[in-house]
Amino acid sequence: MRKRSNRTRAALTIVTAAVLGLAGCGAQGGGSPAPKDSRTRGTAPAPAWNRSPDSIAAVGDSITRGFDACTVFSDCPEVSWATGSDAKVDSLAVRLLGVTGAAQRSWNYAVTGARMADLPEQMAQAAARRPELVTVMVGANDACRTSASAMTPVPRFRAEFEEALRTLRASLPKTQVYVASVPNLKRLWSEGRTSPLGKQVWKLGVCPSMLADADDLTGAATRRRDQVQQQVVAYNRVLQEVCATYRRCRFDGNAVYDYRFDTDQLSHWDWFHPSRDGQARLAAIAYRTITA
Repeated sequence: MRKRSNRTRAALTIVTAAVLGLAGCGAQGGGSPAPKDSRTRGTAPAPAWNRSPDSIAAVGDSITRGFDACTVFSDCPEVSWATGSDAKVDSLAVRLLGVTGAAQRSWNYAVTGARMADLPEQMAQAAARRPELVTVMVGANDACRTSASAMTPVPRFRAEFEEALRTLRASLPKTQVYVASVPNLKRLWSEGRTSPLGKQVWKLGVCPSMLADADDLTGAATRRRDQVQQQVVAYNRVLQEVCATYRRCRFDGNAVYDYRFDTDQLSHWDWFHPSRDGQARLAAIAYRTITA
């Protein structure tokens, strides 16, 4: 009995040592390191989206140039929703950078009349400034052609937008992009046609695919406007889908398209482009999207 008891105690000693040894490996870093206390873990990676960028470059078309917001058929970049200095507009740049910062660290490369095909070159110009944020508002002129049949085909629109984003990413992979949707052109027609002056200005060639023969409500005219509107919807789908493929890109969720512009937000020179009030609304939409 004594020998068996001795053997039993010896076996228990070996098993106990083995168990303690295994526990020691896990707790003290023998064969594998012990897990770190949550308080001593490394700093979490920075978020993918910076809600307070320190510099802004704007690309796009006449809307971003403040066209017809101050004088007839003229750019007025000081009221631009993206980079303007006008206090009534309270542009995106002023909201994010302050008045002094906006004057020093925001740049407007938008061009009146620009289409998506012009965006890669504008992006290259913007990239040279090395901004932390680039704003994009383009596409209205791709729909505003001499006729509905002359509108930019959707596949080409997509390819050109992809090229523009590649141009930026090639030199500035960490720069963020805000993409505004194309406005609801049919809504602008509906509101603007209440002005006799506006309809006379439209005859000079403002967005003829949508605005020509503004009071023509025949089936053919209605189908033409619907075709333009469907193209705008397709463009916005492209903007959303392409933007979604880039981690540092935010689409406005069709906020600009859905905004119900009325005559107070339309230029009283052409009753189509945004007024100061309209530019302020665009600035507010962009700021909400970027800081969300």
